[in-house]
Amino acid sequence: MNVPFRSTSGQRLTAAGAICIAAAATASPAMASSHREAPSIAGSPRLDATDFYMFRSYEAGRDGFVTLIANYQPFQTSYGGPNFFPMDPNALYQIHIDNNGDGQEDVTFTFRFSQAIRGTALTIGSESVPVPLVNTGQIGPFVFNRENANQLESFTVDVTFGDRFTGQSAALTQFGDSRVSAFRKPVDFIGRKSFVAGNYEPYALRHIYKVNLPGARAPARVFVGQRKDPFVVNLGEVFDLVNLDPLGDPAGKADTLAFNNVTTLAIEIPINYLVGSSTSSAPMDPVLGAWTTCSVPQNRSLTTTPTYDQPNTQSGAFVQVSRLGHPLVNELVIGLPDKDLFNASSPSGDGQFLRYVTNPTLPALLGSLFGVTPPTLPRNDLVQVFLTGVPGLTQPANGTPAEILRLNTSIAVQPRGSQNPLGVLGGDTAGFPNGRRPGDDVVDISLRAVMGALYPDAGQSGGNAPQGNLPFTDQAFIDDSFFYNAFPYLTVPVTSSPNNFPTP
Repeated sequence: MNVPFRSTSGQRLTAAGAICIAAAATASPAMASSHREAPSIAGSPRLDATDFYMFRSYEAGRDGFVTLIANYQPFQTSYGGPNFFPMDPNALYQIHIDNNGDGQEDVTFTFRFSQAIRGTALTIGSESVPVPLVNTGQIGPFVFNRENANQLESFTVDVTFGDRFTGQSAALTQFGDSRVSAFRKPVDFIGRKSFVAGNYEPYALRHIYKVNLPGARAPARVFVGQRKDPFVVNLGEVFDLVNLDPLGDPAGKADTLAFNNVTTLAIEIPINYLVGSSTSSAPMDPVLGAWTTCSVPQNRSLTTTPTYDQPNTQSGAFVQVSRLGHPLVNELVIGLPDKDLFNASSPSGDGQFLRYVTNPTLPALLGSLFGVTPPTLPRNDLVQVFLTGVPGLTQPANGTPAEILRLNTSIAVQPRGSQNPLGVLGGDTAGFPNGRRPGDDVVDISLRAVMGALYPDAGQSGGNAPQGNLPFTDQAFIDDSFFYNAFPYLTVPVTSSPNNFPTP
């Protein structure tokens, strides 16, 4: 279906042109969730959060847990060598939980990374000369089989209660051996020849660790490593003179990110460890809020004599440079002058961005440029989705407006194969915007929401949102079949070797 609209100049334009040109006018150059979504972070991909997920685990027997996934480093192409994609050893990668609705962190998981360059050398003539490559032979199949790896990464995870920087903290330790608090990160998928038997995934998934949670009986699970980018979007067609039909076949176009990888930080926590109450006498609120941030030292300078283990030094107070809760907010809602401010801000202060939600620019552009009737202002439907939570679904009992992803942990899990990719819009209340699962099609959901799909009387004759019932889509299909049925859910990264490309 290609519904025509008529501009004030009389030129006949399609819904495709209306949606995508307006989106291009309001968004940053790449609309891929939070892939380079703001001017400053575009120059620091190692610090850039690409997507954030929070959902009740739908792995069999794990529905008493919440899985949190923060992806970083966008657009990891298949030819990332010789350096590939190490994490920043000076940064704090954090996942925050708000369990009382005030828009401030109550529980924070902080990931810190260490990097070691072995300086593996070969004897060339009479000289011992370090090699320029990440590996000099095959790696795996077990975690400890990394003698041929020239660059190694490890990480720690701390849990902090209260303020992320000043609260009470403790290290997560290995289940069964509490003396171990540092965990190995798998080497990125260089290519099949670099891994034993040409098989990367058994090696990578052996880096799933059971970890002790302070004060908890049940262990958590954690995984950090390269994964195929789970975000699905039709970027290429948008920028090819809007060569798509957003009212057409929802599976009619390719995923532009199909051959890109990200670095995943995934952690699975018991629900009862995260859910809390504001007073001892009040019942526990099942609604959790969560978001991810990345912070770096205020002073960042190179040393004059770098070493293998410490190639640079950075110091000073930490400054937040990346933030992500809901997908697409900084791209399609926050205005260009405030994108960096949004990345540096706390959710509890999101009242400063309220006008972007109550009076969004995208529907107005559609109306002024193409004669589309936008929903009536103020857009309280979008306020519920992005800031307060949806009443009866994700709104906490006592809440402060804050742009964070919310999950009602009392909603039953939908198993893989039964999940509707349109989430709540498709009648599946276990999906987005009630949390976010990997298989939720947040692009189609967001396009429909901004045009009023959740607005009262949407699509009805004389209603407030006459476009709200149209099936807007970017035509790039996604559902739960794209992902594993078990932690960490995200799948094997795309191989870097052209002899095996593009099949992982």
